[in-house]
Amino acid sequence: MDTGWLSLFPTLQAVDSPGWRKALAQSRVVEIPAETEVFHPGDRCKQFLLVISGSVRVQKLSSSGREIVLYRVESGQSCILTTACLIGGGPYQAEAITETPVTAVVIPAPAFETALDDSKALRAFVFDGYGERLTELLMLIDAISFGRLDSRLADWLLARPEDAIRTTHQQLARELGTAREVISRTLKEFERRGWLQLSRGSVTLTNREELKKLAAM
Repeated sequence: MDTGWLSLFPTLQAVDSPGWRKALAQSRVVEIPAETEVFHPGDRCKQFLLVISGSVRVQKLSSSGREIVLYRVESGQSCILTTACLIGGGPYQAEAITETPVTAVVIPAPAFETALDDSKALRAFVFDGYGERLTELLMLIDAISFGRLDSRLADWLLARPEDAIRTTHQQLARELGTAREVISRTLKEFERRGWLQLSRGSVTLTNREELKKLAAM
């Protein structure tokens, strides 16, 4: 098959082992529409996935219905939950949904596991990505546990290049790991102070300087 996609994964281009060559021979490129569930809590992992283009959102849903975005898998990346499930043999503990149309390479789990056994370079690629994501998740836990919600919300809004941001209160709650009602109250306070304007499905920033001061707290 065409392996031109390997150019997005420089480390993998250097992998040359019998197991990896067999894994490549069994790999296939798939197209996944936007808003498609990739995996669900309790599912068993049947394949290793590498994203060529698009974005996959990995999130956790609590028993009370609250959602939190754990991370996104984008071009040139793999999913650490998939890696964890393949190595540990357990089921998924979160869900993944495509945010955009996604093009990805999938490798059957048995072929990937064999390749992992006989290639130090492949193991380095997998565990380097695992380490990076673990650091991001620890930072997320720290922000949720110890960070001020109003500061984190201001920081999230300021990270968008445009002043008119298409989003909902529920989406913001999911991004920041809190309840929609908390987001709504905080946004209304921002609006009262003249920092932004709220409308259905969007937030328009009107005073970035004050939001920057808050984000820095």
